[in-house]
Amino acid sequence: MPALRFRGPVLPDGEAADLYVVDGAVTYEPQPGADTAAEGWIVPGLVDAHCHLGLDDHGATDVETAESQAVADRDGGALLIRDCGSAMDTRWIQEREDLPRLIRAGRHIARTRRYIRNYADEVEPQDLVASVVREAARGDGWVKLVGDWISRDDGDLTPSFPAEAFAAAISAAHEHGAKVTAHCFGYDVLPGLIEAGIDCIEHGTGLTTDLIDAMVARGTALVPTVMQVDKFPEHAAGGREKFPAYASTMTDLYARRRATVMAAYEAGVPLYAGSDGGGVAKHGNLAGEVQGMADLGITAFDALGAASWRAREWLGWNATLAEGAPADFVVYPRDPLADLSVLREPTCIVLRGRVVRA
Repeated sequence: MPALRFRGPVLPDGEAADLYVVDGAVTYEPQPGADTAAEGWIVPGLVDAHCHLGLDDHGATDVETAESQAVADRDGGALLIRDCGSAMDTRWIQEREDLPRLIRAGRHIARTRRYIRNYADEVEPQDLVASVVREAARGDGWVKLVGDWISRDDGDLTPSFPAEAFAAAISAAHEHGAKVTAHCFGYDVLPGLIEAGIDCIEHGTGLTTDLIDAMVARGTALVPTVMQVDKFPEHAAGGREKFPAYASTMTDLYARRRATVMAAYEAGVPLYAGSDGGGVAKHGNLAGEVQGMADLGITAFDALGAASWRAREWLGWNATLAEGAPADFVVYPRDPLADLSVLREPTCIVLRGRVVRA
């Protein structure tokens, strides 16, 4: 494959450079005869840290739908995806050089009849550890727990499993080389999960100051899924007649969403961007999540970093486009740090050293 040249400021440092792509890797050594493929602001490939490929409202999709989801995410700039639970075995996506790099978490693990139908491996507390071990073997170093969900008996959010069952499951995952993340809307499930050493919290709308301090001390990450939380008024309206307590809880969590995220951000909790594509959001809209984080008060630099260089480092990939790094990056016509809306207007997308969109 002939060498390609890309010219412009390279984030996060913003130093202008001629960046070349040779054999799928980045080099700054001049390559005679290289064609200039694009000019603009060059950003390490975006990361969607909470996405669900091969999943829709009814469970696993067919292969064609999953492929279209992955293409939409890629064309939105997401070149690395942490799949946060899917009923489909998506290992085939990893064999496609034209689709985003994928870190899989296996299936959601939930309490029996306490989650969305056809989504999860549904188990009782005594079987939780076995399920975690099984999904750790199926995934790529992550396991996804459903921390809380509405209980029809209580009419409100309640933890899916007892704290001691969660603790045993987290310990088992770590023993088998997997990190653990959990869907958590409310407060009650969070103290036990954080104390047990969970690696990441999804949504985290129930966080309080003391829990945020504990997350900072432990290095626990948070993926706040701003666009998901923006759906809370709809969730509340849908449950108000039958489950008034649940509706009240969701309304309260939504009302303090900005304060919660900003308290975590200002305290130093590691935050990463996740669109929840395939959950409540359409695929290919990671730009909307980054903008949503900035709208809450996070700086443009940190919001974009949460969806690029910092997220890449967190997931074990190259944080920057240094010499020899995999050539996964997006070129934009304007400075995204001055105008995040440009994330919807990529000039050129390069994945595994190949131009996949121009």
